[in-house]
Amino acid sequence: MIQIPEKLQDLLADEKKAFVYLATLMNDGAPQVTPVWFNTDGEHILINSAAGRIKDKNMRARANVALCIADPADPYRYLQLQGEVIEITTEGADDQIDALAFKYLGKDKYPFRQPEEQRVTYKIKPLKVDAH
Repeated sequence: MIQIPEKLQDLLADEKKAFVYLATLMNDGAPQVTPVWFNTDGEHILINSAAGRIKDKNMRARANVALCIADPADPYRYLQLQGEVIEITTEGADDQIDALAFKYLGKDKYPFRQPEEQRVTYKIKPLKVDAH
């Protein structure tokens, strides 16, 4: 696994509430960036979305992504990662979005859930890290 420098590992902690800016590629090669909630399993960056959204379609078609995680208290302190989506699953995705709602909103359940949506978890393996 790519090592995150110790001085920036706090950006990955649940207490930090940092957003990750996820860059994916559209069909025509144009970049698309979305700020998203995230957590980790200690080795991978885990994000969650609803099936059918642009980022979902892009990651299913093209697994290479870029991520930027900025410190909410100091945007000049950040991690920039290049990675690959190595797993896309609906298993456990509802539990993950609830855990993310607790991290970011302090709520036990994700309050923006739509009845028809299918939640999806994306496991991203960091391949390169640039720390600032």
